[in-house]
Amino acid sequence: MNAPAATTQGQAILYRMVMDKHVCPWGLRALHLLRRKGFQVEDRWLTSREQIDAFKADHGVQTTPQTFIDGARIGGFDDLRRHFNMVVRDPRAVTYRPVIAMFAMTALMALAASHAIFGTPFTAHAGQWFIAFSMCVLAIQKLRDVSGFATMFLGYDLLAQRWVPYAFLYPFAEALAGVLMISGSARWLSVPVALFIGGVGAVSVFKAVYIDRRELKCACVGGDSNVPLGFVSLIENVMMVGMALWMVIMPM
Repeated sequence: MNAPAATTQGQAILYRMVMDKHVCPWGLRALHLLRRKGFQVEDRWLTSREQIDAFKADHGVQTTPQTFIDGARIGGFDDLRRHFNMVVRDPRAVTYRPVIAMFAMTALMALAASHAIFGTPFTAHAGQWFIAFSMCVLAIQKLRDVSGFATMFLGYDLLAQRWVPYAFLYPFAEALAGVLMISGSARWLSVPVALFIGGVGAVSVFKAVYIDRRELKCACVGGDSNVPLGFVSLIENVMMVGMALWMVIMPM
């Protein structure tokens, strides 16, 4: 396959994979980005494995899609974003975005539940549900890959380092406490569980981050997290302890 002829300004040629059983999502994103930037796009489909392999060999590239502007190859989707001076996500970069999104969603869920039951979103129950919902969602993140979570958790949790099975039990304990706290039932179980795992977790995080000054990733949102260990994980554990104490002194 020959290199594309030079195009005029405002035009681009995009080669992307469009097969019977697979349409490349990065190709669709590249097409959308080019059109959003005002380009007229010549959208060329690679519809078979043979076409794809031949295209890669002809142009010396490893991936598709590939974009050409004014006859020059720009590259894949990330290269296209760089061409337009747009931010390209680094999958290894430290980020708080997953935690912010999670807490924002659980807060909205708690407010919605309060409004549905009491006619107003702003009640004490909303605060309690926010913590309990957050515990459940955090548990879901850990339960997606218990082994991955446990491996990361063992890097800093004091109890898990002394008794490894605790790292595998932790997500289930957090989920159990969260569900029971939402229902307001079996306080004899949910309160001690939350106090125990929250207390041990808070001490472990404080020691690792603020005493030992270690730079670690937080296992709080799962084993594939790029969230740094520190304030967020400490808050998670303090919230559990606070919720347990609240349930001791206040009726649900």
